[in-house]
Formats: sequence, C-alpha cells, structure tokens
Amino acid sequence: MTARSMPTGKDARMPRLSQIDAFTRFMGTGWATPDRSPQVEPGVAGASAQHRERLSAQFAGETVVVFSGTAPIRVNDCAFDFRPDSGFFWLTGCTAEDAVIALYPRDGGHDAVLYVPEPAYPGDTDFFGSALHGELWVGPAPSLGEWSTALQIEVRGRRRLDADLRGASDAHVAGRLDTATLPDALVGAAASDRLERELSELRMIKDAWEITQLRRAVDDTMEGFAAVAREIPCAVAGGGERWLQGTFERHSRTHGNGPGYSTIVGSGHHAPILHWVRCDGDVNSGDALLLDMGVEARTFYTADVTRTLPVTGTFSPAQRQVHDLVEKAHRAGLDAVRPGALFSDFHSVMMEVIAQGLHDWDLLPVSVDEALSERGQHHRRYIVCGVGHHLGLDVHDCARADYSAYQGAPLADGMVLTVEPGLYFHAFDETVPPELRGIGVRLEDDILVTESASEVLSESLPISADGIEAWTAAHLTAADS
Repeated sequence: MTARSMPTGKDARMPRLSQIDAFTRFMGTGWATPDRSPQVEPGVAGASAQHRERLSAQFAGETVVVFSGTAPIRVNDCAFDFRPDSGFFWLTGCTAEDAVIALYPRDGGHDAVLYVPEPAYPGDTDFFGSALHGELWVGPAPSLGEWSTALQIEVRGRRRLDADLRGASDAHVAGRLDTATLPDALVGAAASDRLERELSELRMIKDAWEITQLRRAVDDTMEGFAAVAREIPCAVAGGGERWLQGTFERHSRTHGNGPGYSTIVGSGHHAPILHWVRCDGDVNSGDALLLDMGVEARTFYTADVTRTLPVTGTFSPAQRQVHDLVEKAHRAGLDAVRPGALFSDFHSVMMEVIAQGLHDWDLLPVSVDEALSERGQHHRRYIVCGVGHHLGLDVHDCARADYSAYQGAPLADGMVLTVEPGLYFHAFDETVPPELRGIGVRLEDDILVTESASEVLSESLPISADGIEAWTAAHLTAADS
C-alpha cells in the first residue's frame, strides 16, 4: 500500500528525499516521456457538452461550480479508490480527482472551464515526492492540453481557480466539496440546493449515449449473474456467500469499474435482510439465494438487478409460494411503466397485489382496503423498502430531485428506472407461519421508458419460478461439466 499523506514514502522514519539536493537533481534527469493520454470513453466529450448546455439554460447569468471530490480515507493513510461526483462527471466526462468545472456566464450562455491538478513531471520534486499526484506514485498524468483535447473543453491548472472565482462569492456550488482544498473565494460557501436539484432533474432523461452505457452495464450484469450461478456448488462446498460476492466483483472489475453498489448475496435466512452486504454466511443446499448485483460501466453508469435463485435448482413449495406472489406483483408493476403514467403508479399496483396476496394467506390483521389506506400500511411489515427508483450514474439516481419532479411526476421517454417488489419474512418474525420464516424474495429489472411503451433491459434473465429454476439448473449443470 502507498501513503497518500506522507510525501516521502511509506515509512515516516525515512529522510525526506526531496530535501537531498543531489538526489533531487538526479531524479530530474534521464526520463523519457510516457504515454499520458487520458482514458476517455468514446462519445463522452460530445455528451458532456450537451449536458452543460442543458444546465446552462437553467442558470442564465449565474456562475456554477461543481467539484469532482477526493477519495475518502479508508484507514490511517490509506484511501478508498476515487470515484468522481456524478454531477461533475455528467458535465465533463473527466475522471480526475480534486478537479472542478466552472460555468462562467456570458451573453447567450456560459463559458465552461475545467480545472485539474497540475501534474508533477520530472524536474518537479512532487514527481517522486507526492503520493497524490506524482507520476512515480500514481502513474502517467495527462497534461492540461491532453485533457483539453480529449474532452473538448478549456482546461486550466487547479491553482488558477481561486483567482478566476474572485468576485463570484454568490456562485452556485455542488459536488463533493473538500474543505481542505476549497478555494478562498468559496470559503464558507454551502452546496446549492437549487443546483443539486437541477442536476438531478436534468439527469432523469437519458440521452442516446447514456442509454448505450446503461445497456452495456446491464448486459455485463447478465453475464455476471451467469458467472455467479456457475459458482454456486463452490459456495455450498465451503466458499459461502463470500465466494459468490467475490465472483461477481471480479467479473465487474474485469468488464467495468467494479460493482455499482455494495453487492448483496443473501442465502437462506439472510435473504430477507434488505442490505445484507456483509455476505459472510454459508450457502446451504435447499436455500433460496437472493442476489442483488450491478456492474458499473467504465463511464460510471450502473445496472441494478435482483433475482432469487434456488440453490439446488428447484424451489421448495414455500419458496415457490412466495416467489409466485412477488412475480405477480412484478408483472403488474412492469405493465404500469409507460410514458404518461405517474412514477407512483407502478408502486401502487404492486402494493395492491402484495396486500391482496398477504390477506389471502391470513397474514394481515385488517382488510386489504384498510391495509392500503394511508393510515394502514400493515402489508409494509413484509416490504418496508421502496419498489423502484431512477437509475443512471448513481444506483439511486437523481436523488436530489424535488418530489414533484420525481415520485409525483409522469414517466417520460428516456427515463430509466427499476421495478423491484419483494417479500421479506425474517427468521424471527412470529407473525408468519414457520414454513415462511427465513424466506426473502425480490425480483428487480431495469426498465427504459420509450416514446410509446417501455423496454426491459434485463429481460434475458427469467422472472417466473419455472424459468428461474430452468436457468439455474442449466448453469449448475455447466459448472459440473
């Protein structure tokens, strides 16, 4: 591991090499020029320019500043991997840490300037002395000009930002603000609720380039599910949930950046635990295995898909009973996703199916109507989570949008969302019969709203109990061959 905060190496007891003149001079010579081209995905520059135009129209005459952020510290001097703020990336396509995009107002729009940390090249002591930016620590660093060419935007050094922002203390600020690197001109500035809201609401409608990224993420996720299913025998043999988690995360890292969120692998009585991200339990024959997984593409767009698989390839009668009700709700929800329908409509129809089914099983202490009433909601004991959300650069995308633009708004062409009903009968819940305790089932698909209907991007994974059994059995057989 390398140390981000110690500029001279891993061991604080070592002398500061940057203070040894002979060494410093020697380190400034004899270096060829490596390939410093930024890793930029095709199409990102054009898409980002269009995104800036859309935001510019909402802030005529006003300065806008969005920060990419810095990697949080995991422990001591070791940091997590860096991932740029979603709004920043949407506007720039840039993956640089501690970078900033500023939109300066002019007649008819804005001038956009991207600020990135100045790279440390041979001759600069930070070349070997900075664990944050030095090339000997982090690898080849693109020049300002190379960033500008790749992203088709004016790029300046990060140190110029403070001078450029003088007089713009009323700027709208968003992104991941780091108080340690905040320019003096913005000291005391708070994140702009309006800017955060506008960024969320603009990102609700995906353009063609974004939809391509989401399709890729979903397709790679489908392959990831297959890879996990083939490893179920190894999990049963002793690898447990960790083995399956590791399988998917290796697949995600190979085909994208990694998982788009904390992978959930819940087997048996862990399946009803909504955020079972510990993934440290056993996988036993006869369990129902809940897998909530998504690949994040290299452009940071993520899939979010859930299936519940029978470990042996065949559901028990109780598992199938629960799965069939969830499937019925899921199909009702999918049918309700279409342009013009309210976002809340698919939620309502799925809850009606769930409440009626639970009533038929004598699990509700009240009528279906009372359970569905605003003051009732008894059925929510077994499904306390939401059943859908926008999807994009964030797994729970557009989260800062106003209620009237999100839950209270009609669906529109270009929106991408999840539909994910489930039933979660915890092993210690004495309101359900013993045969249902410890069963958790969720079905989650990623849906693109089109001009006249909707498209299930994850449709290659079956949703019926019969289909899931056949799909799982086929992959278990493939694992044996």
